[in-house]
Amino acid sequence: MTPALAFENVTVWYEGSDTPAVQGVTLSIGDGERVALLGNNGSGKTTLLHAAAGLIPFEGRISVCGIDADRSTWREIRERIGFLFATPEDQILFPRVIDDVAFSLVSRGVARGEAIRRSEEMLAELGIGHLADHAPFRLSHGQRLRVALAGALVSRPPLLLLDEPSASLDPPGKEHLIGLLTRSRGGMLIATHDREFAALTCGRHVALRDGTIEG
Repeated sequence: MTPALAFENVTVWYEGSDTPAVQGVTLSIGDGERVALLGNNGSGKTTLLHAAAGLIPFEGRISVCGIDADRSTWREIRERIGFLFATPEDQILFPRVIDDVAFSLVSRGVARGEAIRRSEEMLAELGIGHLADHAPFRLSHGQRLRVALAGALVSRPPLLLLDEPSASLDPPGKEHLIGLLTRSRGGMLIATHDREFAALTCGRHVALRDGTIEG
């Protein structure tokens, strides 16, 4: 079966650094598999997610749903990915919550009315349906995180890349999220410090240390 995501000997350098942020990472996420990416700050978790989404250059090979990542395929690949930044403000673009969530669907060719309906359902699943008409900048950090999550999840993509998705969520919000992710059929790579969340959500844990996989 084709993996949802595969890294082969992936290395990432940041300009001005003498050492790579990620070095020689080989890792495969099966279709429907949920994998937690654990490690301290600076271990390379976010870097690996950004490389998989085509946000930073890398050496080696990355494939998403069997499609090798290069300049000619990034648009096709991104249609198969739901991405959550660690800072939700980095991905909220619209002045109304419902429009921001629906954008993921509209950009994939879904009719606006259907996109709004599906977005309302996703917001309700995350416990923030009442915020559909609110302005994101007026929301708390935790609420904005849920809005960004809704945007990543609403298209039901075959691959989710989530950076600290449980951060700032209260216990009911975290419970909602765990239920939603465990019901999802897509593959997932979840960077998190929250080991309890990882244990309840993911079937496999991978630890990064200084840009390489431990063990």
